[in-house]
Amino acid sequence: MGLMFPEDLAAWQRWQRGRHVVRRARDLMRRPVPASPMMLHRRGADPGVLFALDATTPTALASVLEPLAHLGDVPAAVLAPADVSAQLPGEWTVTAVGCAAVPATLRAVRAVVSAGHYLPVGHAAFLWVQALGARYVVVQHGLLTPFMAPLPPGAHLLAFSDRDADFWRSGRADVTGESVGSQLLWKAAAATARAAGTAGAPIFLGQLHGAELPRRISAATATGFCRETGALYRPHPAEVDRLSRFQHALWRRRGIRFADPGPLSASTGPVVSIFSTGVLEAAAAGRDAWVTCVRPPAWVREFWDRYELAEWGSPPTAPPEPPAIEPAKAIADAVLALAEGGRP
Repeated sequence: MGLMFPEDLAAWQRWQRGRHVVRRARDLMRRPVPASPMMLHRRGADPGVLFALDATTPTALASVLEPLAHLGDVPAAVLAPADVSAQLPGEWTVTAVGCAAVPATLRAVRAVVSAGHYLPVGHAAFLWVQALGARYVVVQHGLLTPFMAPLPPGAHLLAFSDRDADFWRSGRADVTGESVGSQLLWKAAAATARAAGTAGAPIFLGQLHGAELPRRISAATATGFCRETGALYRPHPAEVDRLSRFQHALWRRRGIRFADPGPLSASTGPVVSIFSTGVLEAAAAGRDAWVTCVRPPAWVREFWDRYELAEWGSPPTAPPEPPAIEPAKAIADAVLALAEGGRP
């Protein structure tokens, strides 16, 4: 099994819009607005590496920004939707830029690092890559389903594992790849208070926002599991749309309890979900973790197999084997080698 859309980004975008019918209807009623300027952060003269950041989620920060700490004083640049200099190591010059043309200060860039070209900042950086003749490097930031966006043409993929690299490439010959591991899972495994997360009520990680599964499956799974086990429901941060808020209110009226907001690492208790990266993150931290689903589609079972996730009722998911080198350092080394022309 591979991607549903292995090469066609436009087809993937149409599928995404079709999965969010209410949101699409709302957007069609609004007048289009010009794109906001992006913020370019620069350190040193003539940076050879540009990091394109579309989100400040823990997974995005771990995969795209943490490698900066392993670059030393190498000149670098960061493109983001807003000023993120407070989250960057050292001193940075920040300016607003548009996406129409490559800023003159980036004329020496030879490698661009991003989570993909399917969101605005990553897409702008992809267009710049073509003008610069640079290499586009995609860093995997979460677990992969068949509905992931395709990789950019000619990209070099830094994946969690060889199986993920093969899955995301889906047979494409124009994309190269290698395995570097996951910085998010590396940090989870390095957590000191591991045993604290093994006791207490289970925490069910919500995924109502996901386009991959119909809500009738994701909601039924959460409802049944929380009722049967007394689990606490932890909404995904993206569960802010009207339908999700309605579902949350219904659950509360029916006595389902909710977990306190905050990072997963600050909570206690076993972790359960359908296909959340948080299940593997919890297992890496030494917590009991499982997956479950009402009438799981074939791709969900393939997903569980690829990541060796244990179903509820069986022994918990085993912690993933950590790589020999910290992933953030491996990413930094690979990016520098590509920028210097040392890798294909």
